Amino acid sequence: MLDRLSDGFHRVRLDEGRAVIAKVRRSAPPGFFAAESRGLEALARTKTLRVPEVFAVDELGLLIEDLGSGRATPADWERAGANLARLHRHAGDSFGFDHDGWCGDSPQNNTHCADGHVFFAEHRLRPQAARAFASGTLDGDDRARIDRICERLPHLVPAAPPVLVHGDLWIGNLHTCATGELALIDAGAVHYGWAEADLAMLTLFGEPPPAFFGAYASESCNGDSWRERTALYNLYHLLNHLNLFGASYLGAVRAVLRRYG
Repeated sequence: MLDRLSDGFHRVRLDEGRAVIAKVRRSAPPGFFAAESRGLEALARTKTLRVPEVFAVDELGLLIEDLGSGRATPADWERAGANLARLHRHAGDSFGFDHDGWCGDSPQNNTHCADGHVFFAEHRLRPQAARAFASGTLDGDDRARIDRICERLPHLVPAAPPVLVHGDLWIGNLHTCATGELALIDAGAVHYGWAEADLAMLTLFGEPPPAFFGAYASESCNGDSWRERTALYNLYHLLNHLNLFGASYLGAVRAVLRRYG
């Protein structure tokens, strides 16, 4: 069925009357939709935040549950914040994942690593920096600053265990269902990483209401000191956007580099 659809999102009515969503993209990189399917299934197993059920997957696309679209109440945001904290209790033996993934259209190396600082430096920051340097978007000084940040990560970011994270958790990937419930979508970047990195990205392009973060803090028994480190965590996503979408993100990247590098 998927190969008869054009690229994009399609609501498909099945024979029994149920509607599903077909995400179709003929130019998707190999393994793109398989990574998203694995990520959704990993999140679903935690029984925390809702995710769409996966019905079928192939190289052309994904067939998933239609969650509808609605408006979240303050109580919905509170439940979502508490459930994200519960998701972040699902710890792994190491940083990474059993398969590589995708953050947008950028490949994400999820090779297992025992050290979170090494993982973030070698599998997140440095690959993006090398890509931007090769394209001429970053210069030698920029790359040297990123190297210094990578070397200083143990002094800049407190040690934390690897937990299951969404990995690309900007606010648009926290979808409001028809019922008002918040659900996680677009899960190709799921891996075991730092919980604070998920929280940080939720502040990068707008952010949930205070009730969400208050419920997260209450459920996790953690404060909001992570906000002091959001720029460091989000440097990865800014570099990724620089590589995917161009020089409009260069100023934001360099602001972080000047601050920490």
